[in-house]
Amino acid sequence: MAQAAVKFSSKIDPKVLRELRAFAKESGRSMTAILTEAVAQHLERARVRPAFRRSLDAVIDEHGELLTRLSR
Repeated sequence: MAQAAVKFSSKIDPKVLRELRAFAKESGRSMTAILTEAVAQHLERARVRPAFRRSLDAVIDEHGELLTRLSR
């Protein structure tokens, strides 16, 4: 079962708010649903990037010489 939404206060650029309202109306979705989805996706991407970067750095550290030779 989905949890109840929690009301909070924030600020947003007026142009972005107009676009958000228009998009919500066009798509037949609530602003709450759109904002929740957008924030969840942003957080997921923001968390994956540092983990990916750490993994990439580890591979480069471990196999740097081989990667350099393969790039020639």
